[in-house]
Amino acid sequence: MQKTVLILGANSDVAKAAIRLYVDKGYKVIAASRSLDELKALPVEAMYFDATDFDSHRAFYDSLPQKPHIVLYAAGYLKNNEAALLDWEGSFRMMKVHYCGAVSILNIIAMDTENPHLEKIIGLSSLSGVRGRRSNFIYGSTKSAFTQYLAGLRQYLFSRGITVNVVVAGYIRSKMTAGLDLPESLMLEPSFIARSVVESGKRFTIVPGFKWKVIYQVLRLMPERLVARLP
Repeated sequence: MQKTVLILGANSDVAKAAIRLYVDKGYKVIAASRSLDELKALPVEAMYFDATDFDSHRAFYDSLPQKPHIVLYAAGYLKNNEAALLDWEGSFRMMKVHYCGAVSILNIIAMDTENPHLEKIIGLSSLSGVRGRRSNFIYGSTKSAFTQYLAGLRQYLFSRGITVNVVVAGYIRSKMTAGLDLPESLMLEPSFIARSVVESGKRFTIVPGFKWKVIYQVLRLMPERLVARLP
């Protein structure tokens, strides 16, 4: 039987790269996004999905042509930290896209015990959520909450044999980061992140790229007095 992958937030650069990899591996892909125009050129079944419209999530899930074997949550939204401090709606949108919307739809998917096919849930998170830093703590806090949710969901679903992974990514060359002043030596291509998604195994935390693996460990272990000096 052909396995089905449901990609939520399918219009992101990483998600589109993951679509191509999954299709090449023979999966049927259901690509869900608010913007469907760019998905029409891909060999997928495109469906409208708004992560922030919580009331629509049950109907969306019930309308899926096939219940998924694999789910990737890749929806993202970025508001500059200084702007977010002054714009509650911008802050709240990041919370809704990265955390509230994820919890809403993934709870529905995870609690469907009548779907015998579900084997894996993957969340695309960020190193910005590892430690609070003054330059991006609002965005980072939403990713941190998402990562912790996935950690608990992994334990909750363990007895059912369902794997939950979190891909903790560094700087990605994408439309979301376009125009930001980021170090070129640390930029990763969406296709590189997508390979980590598609090839995720049983481990919970996946950090793509050797440099970012080092940065991840340093951030986790760094004393707070040093974190306070980071930008």
